[in-house]
Amino acid sequence: MRSILMTIMLIMVVIVIYNHSLGGSAGTRAQVHTSGARLNGTIERIDP
Repeated sequence: MRSILMTIMLIMVVIVIYNHSLGGSAGTRAQVHTSGARLNGTIERIDP
């Protein structure tokens, strides 16, 4: 029973760390979106 509880708690900790590192206003997902938008604007300004 104790090993099951420890496993569940470890999985919960991993999920929380994953969500905090990717989500949120300063997360990786937001940074990738911002960088992609900036790169898109740069590409659109190129005059062939």
